[in-house]
Amino acid sequence: MDGYPEVPDGDSTKHQERHYYLLSELQTLVKDLPSSFQQRLSYSTLGDLALALIDGTVYEIVQGLLDIQHLTEKNLYNQRQKLHCEHQALKQDLARKHKDAVQSCKSHNLTLLKSNQQAEQESLETRVREEQRMMDKKIVAEMDQKVIDQQNTLEKAGVPGFFITTNPQELTMQMNLLELILKLQQKESQSGLL
Repeated sequence: MDGYPEVPDGDSTKHQERHYYLLSELQTLVKDLPSSFQQRLSYSTLGDLALALIDGTVYEIVQGLLDIQHLTEKNLYNQRQKLHCEHQALKQDLARKHKDAVQSCKSHNLTLLKSNQQAEQESLETRVREEQRMMDKKIVAEMDQKVIDQQNTLEKAGVPGFFITTNPQELTMQMNLLELILKLQQKESQSGLL
């Protein structure tokens, strides 16, 4: 069983051995999934998945998608942190401005000043909340688009169970399939088959 995953097109015996090996490994890994998902993963689905994994291309695709996802997540996190830092600076500037104004204010104007400062503070808080909400909305939309891109790529690569969907049960099933692929890839990598 050496020489995996490279399987020459003409060597059907090695191809078949590799398929059976992958199918057997997948059947073992499926046992770790919740029973509700085990029931949805038929023998033929696992067989089709094993076929898709034979030459190692799907492993490379999944790894590429993971790398892109991690870069996207890091970028979005950095954007949100930058916005947070900008907001902190605005709040500090406003607090400093308010403190200076109070110190130089005549006592008969203090009530009016405090009232104006309160309105200014509330206005800034509203602006900060709205900008954070918009950033979070952008992040969710971008991650949703990343999921669609991943589903589309895996569907085009012929990986069974992958298609564009927003159905939570189907998404969970796809996540379980990805988990199986990654665990199998890791196992093969550790045993020197990849």
